[in-house]
Amino acid sequence: MGPFMGRAAKPVVFILCLLPLAWLAWRATSGGLGANPIEATNRYLGDWGLRFLLMVLAVTPFAGLSGWKGVFRVRRMLGLFAFTYVLLHLTSYVVLDHFFSWRDIWADIVKRNFITVGMVNVVLLTPLAATSTNAMVRRLGARRWRMVHRLVYVIGILGVVHFYMMVKADVREPLVYAAILALLLGWRVAAAWRRRRGRRPAASARP
Repeated sequence: MGPFMGRAAKPVVFILCLLPLAWLAWRATSGGLGANPIEATNRYLGDWGLRFLLMVLAVTPFAGLSGWKGVFRVRRMLGLFAFTYVLLHLTSYVVLDHFFSWRDIWADIVKRNFITVGMVNVVLLTPLAATSTNAMVRRLGARRWRMVHRLVYVIGILGVVHFYMMVKADVREPLVYAAILALLLGWRVAAAWRRRRGRRPAASARP
């Protein structure tokens, strides 16, 4: 595992992250997007945006359970791909679904709650992507940078809510995502509780 997570890791992960786009392109050119290709494209990109968000949130639990710290090297890349797929999801909505009709888009944002939640999520994701570089970490300072990037928890929750509200009948798939998110966030709560509990004896022993 160690050698793999060295030089080869990032290029391999980068290629793997592009595979969903390659598959979408293949489906689009081969007529595999069904009767409503615009809706299929938008839904597909949104699904992958949410999946990448969950991958980002899974990095810390995976490292904690496996002891494989090298996975942290690709977390930033996964986060940027999450933003990329969400941005493509938004772009398909603006360009393909509404063809830059800003009046209709604004009406959607105001009247349709799941669109409102989705737009809020794009706004929250933007500062995370903008501050993903080492230079921004130094400029903000590690503490403030961590505070900004804790928004990912809210973004994950809103992403699942957006998906759930969008589905009109069969909610099984968004509920699966909700269960995965609950496990990932629950692991963090449990880990924080264990750390706090582990510090209590030392604190109580002080004069």
